Amino acid sequence: MSLDEPILSRRGLGRLGVAAATLAAMGAVKAATAPAEAQVTGGTIKVGVLHSLSGTMAISETTLKDVMLMLIEQQNAKGGLLGRKLEAVVVDPASNWPLFAEKARQLKSVDKCAATFGCWTSVSRKSVLPVFEELNSILFYPVQYEGQECSRNVFYTGAAPNQQAIPAVDYLMSENKVKRWVLAGTDYVYPRTTNQILEAYLKSKGVAAEDIMINYTPFGHSDWQNIVASIKKFGSAGKKTAVVSTINGDANVPFYKELGNQGIKATDIPVVAFSVGEEELAGIDTKPLVGHLAAWNYFESVDTPENKAFIASWTKYTKNPKRTTNDPMEAHYIGFNMWVKGVEKAGTTDSDAVIDALIGVAVPNLSGGYSAMMPNHHITKPVLIGEVQADGQFNTVSQTPGLVVAQEWSPYVADTKDLIGDWRAPLRCGAFNVKTGTCTAGKKA
Repeated sequence: MSLDEPILSRRGLGRLGVAAATLAAMGAVKAATAPAEAQVTGGTIKVGVLHSLSGTMAISETTLKDVMLMLIEQQNAKGGLLGRKLEAVVVDPASNWPLFAEKARQLKSVDKCAATFGCWTSVSRKSVLPVFEELNSILFYPVQYEGQECSRNVFYTGAAPNQQAIPAVDYLMSENKVKRWVLAGTDYVYPRTTNQILEAYLKSKGVAAEDIMINYTPFGHSDWQNIVASIKKFGSAGKKTAVVSTINGDANVPFYKELGNQGIKATDIPVVAFSVGEEELAGIDTKPLVGHLAAWNYFESVDTPENKAFIASWTKYTKNPKRTTNDPMEAHYIGFNMWVKGVEKAGTTDSDAVIDALIGVAVPNLSGGYSAMMPNHHITKPVLIGEVQADGQFNTVSQTPGLVVAQEWSPYVADTKDLIGDWRAPLRCGAFNVKTGTCTAGKKA
């Protein structure tokens, strides 16, 4: 099965350097990590929290704001960072993409935040990216995304396509013998780019163009009757059909309800989602959805001591045993702990020093083991495929045997198949062409 294939295979010589860095990062877990002498200047260290608390994405992002406040509170209980308390600066970009950029600038220029944790959609990340690069600030981005990006100022703690989308398709091909594919997404950059990669990948596996149906809907779409009917018709051609869903935000609620209304069961047309986790399922009657799938790097149902402790802390913090955990929360947990280690290692919150210090930092994840920050500013992650259960949780049906190194640039897209990102000296490049030996974008002197 493809999930058992070697996880470090990548584009020749350029990717060998990344694989070697993985081993070095794993070794760093056991190595001494004594921080440099702290540059304490008094006052608090401000941490930006840039998540939508209103609008269509609030269903997903509010929880990420809450988990950041919990992590900051816990760090302060340990004595803070560099002898100073952390102070959260929370803003609401309100699911408004230009407003994300405005709020990002405020967090650095006005509030003087040392780092920001935020965004969900790729359009919001694309909106703030020029701001973080212009102001030389740091963003930790916690959500699965389409790849095809490698910024020096962004640390991508969510999954790249080969850490979620590609393994999900492989699973459906192998275990469900799927031959026809519906690529259904919200109409913005993440679904469109992910589906471009998936379409190329499916065709490389011999899938015919007529066996691929692609559909996009706007944010907040609510009338799914005709679309679900067309999916049902597409799946009636005698070939096993599956839906690969990159539908985002609160549009998922009516989409899944309509699947149930039209009697589409997982045994008929399974749906694998990349943006539906425990938080989104909390607002849906999941009984008709039992057996449908999601691909993530973490599920609340993961049975590890680390996860049990995290859930206990979350329940205590929220004072609500019904509040679920989910994958982007774990990504913030990993990213925040990496940032703390990076600051301690650098002995300062200065962006340049912390950016350099973060490469090679490894911290525990919640699925067992350690995740490492790679030279491409992405982290190593396990890939889990889970089935929806009647209680709104996921039963893990497949997991990679080890941690997967992110492919920041897709090998299935002609323009990017020879690119890697490596922010270490001497390359310091976000898009290095391993064939021509040149940096095509994102060079840092």
